[in-house]
Amino acid sequence: MNVEAQQTSGANPESNMKLRNFINQSETTIDAIGFGWLVPLLRIIAGDNVNEQLSELRHKMFIPLIGLTLFVAAWAIFAPKVNTSLGAIPGPTQVWNQVGVLWDDHKNERLKAVQFQERQALRNEKLVAQGQADKIKQRNYTGKPTYIDQIGTSLVTVGLGFIFAVVLAVPLGIASGLSRTFNGSINPLIQIFKPVSPLAWLPIVTMVVSALYVDPYDWLPKSLVVSAITVTLCSLWPTLINTALGVASVDRDLMNVGRVLQLPTRHTITKIVLPSALPLIFTGLRLSLGVGWMVLIAAEMLAQNPGLGKFVWDEFQNGSSDSLARIMLAVITIGLIGFMLDRLMYTLQLAFTFTSNR
Repeated sequence: MNVEAQQTSGANPESNMKLRNFINQSETTIDAIGFGWLVPLLRIIAGDNVNEQLSELRHKMFIPLIGLTLFVAAWAIFAPKVNTSLGAIPGPTQVWNQVGVLWDDHKNERLKAVQFQERQALRNEKLVAQGQADKIKQRNYTGKPTYIDQIGTSLVTVGLGFIFAVVLAVPLGIASGLSRTFNGSINPLIQIFKPVSPLAWLPIVTMVVSALYVDPYDWLPKSLVVSAITVTLCSLWPTLINTALGVASVDRDLMNVGRVLQLPTRHTITKIVLPSALPLIFTGLRLSLGVGWMVLIAAEMLAQNPGLGKFVWDEFQNGSSDSLARIMLAVITIGLIGFMLDRLMYTLQLAFTFTSNR
């Protein structure tokens, strides 16, 4: 340990010890959420060997930053040289400018919504004062969805589809892992339907939803239901397969102990099967969520669900000078959200399992 580290360590040994304990307890979680580069910095503050932590910091922060910098530089240099029907491919600066433009659009639209509600409230007050309370009407603001609203719609849609997928896949996977007969009966269906594209499912789902969901609720539009069910049909397979594999891999000795104790099937599943199979189940959940997020964009394009997929399609159809920059911004947004969703699932995996698979 160098002199600076010794001085830092000796300045407040009790505080440094608390910080080291915090780092040791939180290191895995910090790394899981994508901030692993913070750990070497915290260890330097706690008085650990600076050279060792700088080496770790180089691998966790500096090298990734160099890769990102080279990518952005190549993008800025070569993008303007490629001309398309919408003009030259925008560079990082043009795409970043659209962040400010879309944020301003969002704020302006929220301001219009507030002004609309204020005008409506003033009108209703006048009607009450005139003794015409029976003419009062409450209407919702029907302005265009902003980019932020469309991100929210996409997250709600993929969340709904993912929940449907989990509700279907986990019980089927458990039954498949416990029973060779049941596994043999559904395995052909899994192999047939697993490779089917969302573009093939979408027309079928649209017709079925239109026939069954005749009077849609305002808070649950038909386009959202169509997109969510399409996500479900395409994303449930990784969870189903990994759940079945995890259940089938449970230690036979544990299962035999359950039989000796004459545990009911329900207790066998909750006390023995699920705890042992959780790591593989969570791996399936992570894969399913990633597949669902990819499928969602195509589903929203065709179902016209007002999310990121529709935003990309509308900008492509619009063909303005800013459309390509906005499409590229949407691509980056989709990638970042996909990364954060995966990190969220991985953090939950660490919280609920003793072992984990990256």
